[in-house]
Amino acid sequence: MKRKEFIFILVVTFNLVLVFQPSQINGSDFSESIIADHSIVNMIRYNQIPDSTILKAKNTLHIAYQHTSHGSQITDGMNALPSFKEGLGGTLNLYDFNTTFLHDYAIPSVPDVGYEGWADATRDYLDDSENADCNVIMWSWCGQASSQTEQSMIDHYLAPMAQLELEYPNVMFVYMTGHVDGTGLEGNLHQRNEQIREFCISGNRILFDFADIESYDPDGIFYGDKYVTDNCDWNNDTHSGNWAIDWQVSHTEDIDWYSCSCAHSQALNGNQKAYAIWWLWAKLSGWEATITEGFTSISITGFMLLAFVSTVTKYRSKS
Repeated sequence: MKRKEFIFILVVTFNLVLVFQPSQINGSDFSESIIADHSIVNMIRYNQIPDSTILKAKNTLHIAYQHTSHGSQITDGMNALPSFKEGLGGTLNLYDFNTTFLHDYAIPSVPDVGYEGWADATRDYLDDSENADCNVIMWSWCGQASSQTEQSMIDHYLAPMAQLELEYPNVMFVYMTGHVDGTGLEGNLHQRNEQIREFCISGNRILFDFADIESYDPDGIFYGDKYVTDNCDWNNDTHSGNWAIDWQVSHTEDIDWYSCSCAHSQALNGNQKAYAIWWLWAKLSGWEATITEGFTSISITGFMLLAFVSTVTKYRSKS
């Protein structure tokens, strides 16, 4: 191999390593979107994220979360998770958390993101010196996403969120889809949720995909095309059921799933939300993605470094 060819490969490999370095934990300048949906829930369920990563999230993130009843599915699932994990032999207190990590009902002047004034209330919170350490803001919908139009979704939610990102570059803003409402894939809610997803994907933003998580059971069976509701009921004209209750009945409590409060829904839905949100906290704390998350421990950066070492070895052997 000629010296110029070697230098070219060296430069390319080095730049690829830089490109795939994990994002900073402050601000939302990510190289790609971060989407917490049904596809990642098993990472926490099967303990595929290191304890050290969860501890880092608890020590570095300072989250302000505002919501009404549907949004409480996340925190209620989180609250019951520690005893479930510890009952299975998990690390003591690993999933416990306090208000320094997660300030629940942080902005009570506006109930949830479906109400007018939520963006200004967010500014008031972030401008308060007592909240200077806040580096994550998350708002939840109740049912208002179902009634938005394409334009009102922009005016009420997407544009204000994007403006807040510009005004507070050291804060990560978590977008959220609206809960499923039984109107199926042809319904307005699905169209609005797709609008939110596309906005987040195209802009490398952070999304907690509330609707997607409650459209799948833990085995990955999809119910979104069966007019699934927030209670996990589904109907495909010939059959009907409740995916969460059916799964709970066929599996063992405190082994496969755990009891928790879950407003308007079933415990299993709260389990799934808790798994997904802890995955998201891990990602926001700087946890580096792997090539096939959950199936290999070789990171993208590590892979690039291995490629570099291989290149150097080949070059030296031919020198």
